[in-house]
Amino acid sequence: MNVIVIGCGRFGAELASRLCRKGHQVSVIDQAAAAFENLDPDFRGRLVEGDVLSQDVLHRAGIEHADGVAVVTNSDTLNAVVGHVARTVYHVPNVVVRNYDPAWRPTYEAFGLQVVSSVSWGAQRVEDLLVQPDIRTVFSAGNGEIEIYEFRVPPRWHGRKLNELLPDLPCGVVALTRAGRASLPTCDVTLETDDVVYFSTTLEGVQALHRLFKEG
Repeated sequence: MNVIVIGCGRFGAELASRLCRKGHQVSVIDQAAAAFENLDPDFRGRLVEGDVLSQDVLHRAGIEHADGVAVVTNSDTLNAVVGHVARTVYHVPNVVVRNYDPAWRPTYEAFGLQVVSSVSWGAQRVEDLLVQPDIRTVFSAGNGEIEIYEFRVPPRWHGRKLNELLPDLPCGVVALTRAGRASLPTCDVTLETDDVVYFSTTLEGVQALHRLFKEG
């Protein structure tokens, strides 16, 4: 893929370095040349110094042939504008923008942009670890609206049915692993100690499950 990363702070540099290591063709744009020092020493992509709002800078980065653009500066205003331009003017097929202030998310969504909100996502992860350490997040969709969780069956749940573990809540069972072997279980499967259940649900759903686990 031909990818442009706009913004070479710690976040952008890590992203660009990871993409480069995977064999993608990467161009990095930043208005400060010193920012490129954040990149991995082995980075072999294109470096473009200049104002990202400049058409010339975008052209030098090769935006006309980009398969994807990641706009990850520390300015929500700039990320929204550049992401919108990349998507609507240059018709880049895959545009992802970084969101700092969660209050800006509706603006990004109104532009039809894919958004990664590090503040919202990070705060939710910390909350999960503090409040419900017995249920581990293994996959997050969007900005955490729907997630896949992992739950290891404790001895007190041995012999009970899966549909008792996941009652009438907004949950979907993804898989059950027993002795290292995964399966797609039916709702009436009998649980055993140390079975690992993977299920998808909303934040509200997992909070309800956490209460159930504590009571059970």
